[in-house]
Amino acid sequence: MRVTRRFWAALALSGFLAALAAILERPVLLSGSVLIGTWILAAQYSFLAALERTTRTMSVTQSPARSSVRTDSSMAVTLAVTLAEPVPLHLGIEAGLPVATTGDSLHVAVTPGTTSSEQTASVTWPVAGRQQFSAPQLTATDGLFVATFPAGDRPTVTVEPGGPRRVHVGEGGTHLASAYGEHNSEQHGSGIELAEIREYTPGDATRRIDWKATARLGTPHVREHETDTDQRTLLVVDHRASLATGPPNETKLDYLRNVMLATARNAHDLTDPIGLLGIGDHGTTTYLEPATALDSYTAIRRELLELEPSSIDTEHPETIRVSRPDAAVMQSPHESPTLRTVRRSASDLDEFETPSDPFARTLRPFYADQQPYRWRIREQPLFNSVRTALASNSGAVWMAIFTDDSNPAELRETVSLARQNGAAVTIFLAPTVLYDPRAGDDRARMRNRYLEFETLRRELAGMDRVRALEVGPRDRLSTVLEAGRHGDRQ
Repeated sequence: MRVTRRFWAALALSGFLAALAAILERPVLLSGSVLIGTWILAAQYSFLAALERTTRTMSVTQSPARSSVRTDSSMAVTLAVTLAEPVPLHLGIEAGLPVATTGDSLHVAVTPGTTSSEQTASVTWPVAGRQQFSAPQLTATDGLFVATFPAGDRPTVTVEPGGPRRVHVGEGGTHLASAYGEHNSEQHGSGIELAEIREYTPGDATRRIDWKATARLGTPHVREHETDTDQRTLLVVDHRASLATGPPNETKLDYLRNVMLATARNAHDLTDPIGLLGIGDHGTTTYLEPATALDSYTAIRRELLELEPSSIDTEHPETIRVSRPDAAVMQSPHESPTLRTVRRSASDLDEFETPSDPFARTLRPFYADQQPYRWRIREQPLFNSVRTALASNSGAVWMAIFTDDSNPAELRETVSLARQNGAAVTIFLAPTVLYDPRAGDDRARMRNRYLEFETLRRELAGMDRVRALEVGPRDRLSTVLEAGRHGDRQ
């Protein structure tokens, strides 16, 4: 409890009267000093009693409009004070907004004779995390004394980082419930999970005979179990400029990133070897070979979190990062010739070719045919990067491709190449129609664009050992599906 200037003035007056009474020898003046002192003591007692009654009957609430908010967005916060009965005090309450918030201060005042007051202010939340309010600060005064103390609740607001929420992963508008990357070994042996009971064949170990099945069926039968195997997982991440389509923090790449992280985490939990192939507009930007070490998973997660759409600036191509110092980007003698090799060889032919040179005439058609093919491959960095990665990976691999529908021909060719190399493929596709901010202006066109995408997705999913899933904002997908139902009714 503190005192005000008014208190010091009254106390000074009491002391002045006491001094004057002593000097003038006037007892009447001394009695005045005593009366002022008594009044001060009575006022103090009255203030403490009113303060106790106020704290007992008062309710102070800080009410954010929602329990969660996105970073850098604003939300209304209401500060309300309610008293069961009027009190003879002036009350001021300052809201306990979290330190990390910005915006106008929030406070209310309750004058003597009133029982409630309320005020609302807009607050901005720039820092992600759980932000807890501090208790509101109540200041009560009667003019002579002042008391300040905390009173009221301390709500918590969860500030979510910028980025997509309500991510849809599914097929044809149907949400996928299972985890990404789950797999079966499709091999039988001496594992734990029972796969089948089959008839005994010469060479089977006698310990595997199922005697109950043998007695029931009349002939020897053995138990087959599913063999535990590790699935080599390669995340193929397309982060070319087209993946930047969408609002800030809700681009194609942002939504796909959520699925990438979930897929990587699931592979790590299953102790599957996991690798990363990053692809920009100029080709491979990152290559980490599949490995099971924690350091490998940590490196992949860090790369995925830092991934940004690449630039199509031809003067400043991306830097290639690889997982091994010896993994230099070089031309294998067993691979097809590069465009530079083709051009140099064609130039060499021009130097010695003569009208009567049969050797040069034989070779020229070969190099003439190779040149446009190499140009086409160079313009398809996804295909070219996947081809190189498959050449360096021996054995079966599950390839998870994260891309969009901006280049269907390249995607078909890439998936076909992966299948030819024995890879199982899951494609996570970001439909452009779900990210284009102008798509919602014309619902009929939006529906047609989604149907075109769905045709592509089904075509890819129809390939052997291929699964194609759509990834996008669930609310935009609901709008597209509703537009489709509305069009069907018409």
